[in-house]
Amino acid sequence: MEKQFNTRSMIFTLYGDYIRHHGNVIWIGSLIKLLKEFGHNEQSVRAAISRMSKQGWVQSEKRGNKSYYSLTEPGQARMEEASKRIYKQDSPSWDGEWRLLVYTIPEEKRHLRDELRKELVWSGFGLLSNSCWITPNPLEKQVNRLIDKYDISSYVTFFKASYEGMTTHEHLVEKCWDLEDINERYSQFIQEYSQKYIIDKNNLAKDDMSDGSCFVKCALLVHQYRKFLFIDPSLPQELLPEKWLGDSAATLFTDYYQMLAKPANRFFESVFE
Repeated sequence: MEKQFNTRSMIFTLYGDYIRHHGNVIWIGSLIKLLKEFGHNEQSVRAAISRMSKQGWVQSEKRGNKSYYSLTEPGQARMEEASKRIYKQDSPSWDGEWRLLVYTIPEEKRHLRDELRKELVWSGFGLLSNSCWITPNPLEKQVNRLIDKYDISSYVTFFKASYEGMTTHEHLVEKCWDLEDINERYSQFIQEYSQKYIIDKNNLAKDDMSDGSCFVKCALLVHQYRKFLFIDPSLPQELLPEKWLGDSAATLFTDYYQMLAKPANRFFESVFE
């Protein structure tokens, strides 16, 4: 089978959707077997998991001559947050306040700045102006986690504020996020996956799909949909454009996922050790 998507993010998907619900630990042999279903070879799985370990997302332990991998605390927190956002049904409602995060990170710690930028985008912050990031969502917990993780409390100032102008909230949103582009991507997702959903629904009804095939399709679905976490800031309903497709995409995703979940889980459990 051709290899689809990069190995590391596929492993993240498997941890988020399966491994963390089965005691959070997996033998490397099982992981290799599962990823083989997506066309990843043993070498790339070992390389990816060792990279994740260096980055502090997973940790390994030896039992006899077998290596087992589990999510670290930051890894678990990231998976919790991701899964809350992936499986949410509707856009959150808004308390009317904005959160502002401003940092001045010295030049010699430039790598920290890049890391922080990636994390802020992932959490749904938008860049208002140089080093000033905003979000309407109550992300205080995530911000504190970031500050601890990178040990940057002396470089960061964090506010909760009301917007007094000079334009509208909508204008502020436009300045920080390209919702049109995100909406277009949701539209593509809906087009592609509503067709797949109908075909698979028919095949399942005819008993024409193996558990292994459901597992692959389910993981790839989550994997594709998970990409929206990196671009969609999960804005509250009040700040979204009228013809927003995010909620329709979420409904399609949930229906499709629930249809595949049971047989997919059966397959996972047959390989899991």
